[in-house]
Amino acid sequence: MEKISFLRQYRKEVELVPFNKVKSIKKEEIPNQWLEIVSEEDKDIRVKKTLGIWESFFSKELSNTILYLSENLLDVELILDNGRYAILYSIKDSQGDCMYYEGGLPTSNIKNPALRNVWQDVPGKLRSFYENLHNGFYYFSSRAMGLVSLNHVTFFDDDEWGIIDDLEQPLEINLTTTFSFFESGMGGYVAVDLENCSNGNATLWFTNDQPDYGVNFWDVMDEWLVIGFEE
Repeated sequence: MEKISFLRQYRKEVELVPFNKVKSIKKEEIPNQWLEIVSEEDKDIRVKKTLGIWESFFSKELSNTILYLSENLLDVELILDNGRYAILYSIKDSQGDCMYYEGGLPTSNIKNPALRNVWQDVPGKLRSFYENLHNGFYYFSSRAMGLVSLNHVTFFDDDEWGIIDDLEQPLEINLTTTFSFFESGMGGYVAVDLENCSNGNATLWFTNDQPDYGVNFWDVMDEWLVIGFEE
């Protein structure tokens, strides 16, 4: 009750799905790998199998994230968030308190037409995260400090960026082909220009500071996720 009370401070419609209801969920509603995990009554088994999925897909790209989770992931549970199933992660922070992250069920269903039209151009490993692991993985309270859901990916050409007028150097990304998949929640974005994204190339974009071009998407994501866990 303490957990659900905390979660409902941020989303009134969220609820934990009890085990007796998990068994009645239709297979087409949840991917098999996640249905198998949330059907386990032993939380240690749920945690072990969850870490196994992360390692099978992103052992190289997200090694520090996986290491932190392997030492501090307390539980993995199925929730209903406004009528949609998702995975709730209970993670121990550096003070020994519990924080909650949400991972959407993997999907390739994209409603944003700007992103849908170029989805095939998104780097394969990034598409794999959404299609095989999670449709976004972020701090529950803010829906930020993580990989945002496909519905919340920022298309740069849709926004007015006041910082552009204050740039000290010419803009090095094309706004019409740039999307932000990772957001800090404090004005920081990890943006991918689909015209220049080979080898993980990305841009650290800020609403109130100069951008940092030529960063590696996965290195930044790995570092920022761990920072979020530790705070």
